[in-house]
Amino acid sequence: MRNRLSLAGIALAVLGSSVVAVPVAVADTAERGVHDIVPAPVAAVADPDAGFRLSPLTVISAGRGARQVGNYLRGLLRPATGYALPVLPRNWGLPAISLELGHDARIGAEGYRLEVARTGVKLTANTADGLFEGVQSLRQLLPSAIESKSVRHREWTVAGGSVLDYPRFATRGAMLDVARHFFKPDQVKLYIDQVAQYKINTLHLHLSDDQGWRIEIKSWPKLATVGGATAVDGDPGGYYTQEQYQDIVAYAASRHITVIPEIDMPGHTNAAQATYAELNCDGVAVPPRTDTKVGYSSLCISSPTTYRFVEDVIRELAAITPGPYLHIGGDEARATTAADYLAFERKVQPIVAKYGKKSTGWHEIAKTSPPASAVPQYWDFGGPNPDVAAAAARGSKILMSPANHAYLDMKYTKDTVLGKTWAGLVEVEDAYDWDPATLVPGVTEDQVAGVEAPLWTETVRTSDDIEYLAFPRLPGMAEIAWSPKTMHDWDGYRARLAKQGARWVAQGIDFHRSPQVDWNPK
Repeated sequence: MRNRLSLAGIALAVLGSSVVAVPVAVADTAERGVHDIVPAPVAAVADPDAGFRLSPLTVISAGRGARQVGNYLRGLLRPATGYALPVLPRNWGLPAISLELGHDARIGAEGYRLEVARTGVKLTANTADGLFEGVQSLRQLLPSAIESKSVRHREWTVAGGSVLDYPRFATRGAMLDVARHFFKPDQVKLYIDQVAQYKINTLHLHLSDDQGWRIEIKSWPKLATVGGATAVDGDPGGYYTQEQYQDIVAYAASRHITVIPEIDMPGHTNAAQATYAELNCDGVAVPPRTDTKVGYSSLCISSPTTYRFVEDVIRELAAITPGPYLHIGGDEARATTAADYLAFERKVQPIVAKYGKKSTGWHEIAKTSPPASAVPQYWDFGGPNPDVAAAAARGSKILMSPANHAYLDMKYTKDTVLGKTWAGLVEVEDAYDWDPATLVPGVTEDQVAGVEAPLWTETVRTSDDIEYLAFPRLPGMAEIAWSPKTMHDWDGYRARLAKQGARWVAQGIDFHRSPQVDWNPK
């Protein structure tokens, strides 16, 4: 009797807190099935007769360790459905989406199993990270209107079937350059939400460059207040207080994304050297620069002040960054001699380790024979690179970001208003048509850390600009990093990608309608 009363009480509570969305008199048709998921899963079996229909009585059952993901899922589904969708430790006999942690050696730390039947949905994983990635697949099994921010009166059916899934590579990253143009915390959080739905798990924030310094360093306060005042073309600058940065990091963590902050050095340092004269060898501050030229700046390699500055920055940044990596830049240091570059890196990399972090940097750091724990980030066009191959042979994992495929700031076509062309024109197929395991001779599958899609912002000023360049290319980067190599097929991907368009419209994402994709699939 007590169980019956409990069930009745829960049901009344659920109904009482729901905005009951009565379906319109049309049959609900799931707009996609398990074979349409992006990134493509390892294995999927569709069952058209096994769809699970959400109702005002549906609950989210989140077992031990699953509640945070359950609350996130509720936040995704509630605005469009109007249903209460309470997150409970068990389902109490009510129709449920169940999230459970288990022990399945096959799926690893981020994999999941998803089973959709008429009686309910069951999502299992070994970790909360795996549950979160499974939720991203689950949301794609609902009609795209589920992404609406207001109630839509219709049926909500999760497409039936089962999915077994786990990632190809451990690192699936997006980079946002906030130095060339500054983006406020809420804009960064919006991008975090947008990329998380495609199983991106790292956000690389490019926090300093010639045109602006974007993070508060308390021991060098003018870096932010003066060095952060400028941006490309004289546009408004800005910076994050350490508290704002920590809030971004925490928000990313709530989306199971690790933030990797970058302080570019020894080049790309004009904003710092214009702010503090002592960072220049002659003790004279350089003028601020807001143009987009590269390769002209360098810290004073022989000066002890340089290393006091670097250590202070690393110490403060490490203290507010829970992730294991700090990105130390290292690219395009054309104003630094080869000998000075080597000397600088061999002093700076141990400072990173001193504060409990591992180094990552652009692939030029490979020529300094960094420790095996370091991750060089390859950004060239593919082909032989003896330094990168040697780093891989010594045990370093290589993060792949080939500019002619992965750089989201490249124009789609010559007529694209936004973007650059120095790495070529990168249409959607170009962004998808490459393999991290064959890009650089001597760097094989097990030596690849993963894939990152950088978005440089010389021409990017608004969130709409970010969206236009990132979508629809970023999901392809995510698929390359997540899905098995055997699933890599342009024609199949293009058909699945087309079905994402309606979802982006519902989310308000201002994506590029590439003519390579039929955005009105039958």
